[in-house]
Amino acid sequence: MLTDYQISESAIPKKTRYERIVPYIEFILLLIILQSALIFMTSGAAEDEEVIRFRLLAHSNAQVDQQVKLAIQAEIEPLIQNAVATSQSVSELETNLAAIEKTIIEVASVHSNGNSIKLERKEALFPPKRSGFFIHPQSMHDSYILTIGSGRGDNWWCSIFPKICFPEQAPKEEEEVTFFIWEWIKGVFS
Repeated sequence: MLTDYQISESAIPKKTRYERIVPYIEFILLLIILQSALIFMTSGAAEDEEVIRFRLLAHSNAQVDQQVKLAIQAEIEPLIQNAVATSQSVSELETNLAAIEKTIIEVASVHSNGNSIKLERKEALFPPKRSGFFIHPQSMHDSYILTIGSGRGDNWWCSIFPKICFPEQAPKEEEEVTFFIWEWIKGVFS
């Protein structure tokens, strides 16, 4: 059996001044890294000042009113996509959207359950939105606002130019997964 030895305080090494400061330095470096990551994520979200957005406001948050909003969205989304697809510039997009305003109001009126419909183009405040790794900050944007009834319910919105709400889906090619060691062993014995 081992005997216990008394450890004196002089035998325990004292932390140097540098060792006491290291955790604070690491914390500050961590904050700088996090800030850099946030700047990186929001820097790609910078959009043109000429971006046009579309906002669809439901009458209320009731299930029926949200279903009305989704039905209207499903009907007008192809109209907006067609206007975007046939536009080569912002001015051409504005012309194409102005041409379909009456159709959008008619489609919304059919699904509105008797609520009033109002479509207007103005500067509107949009909440922040995440698109991939980028965060689009809350700001004022030129937009079309389609209001159903009182417009106090949850909303659906998208940026029409560039295409945030209509991302282009590229076909993904699946790569075959291989392991270096297994491939090397097969190569040795073949």
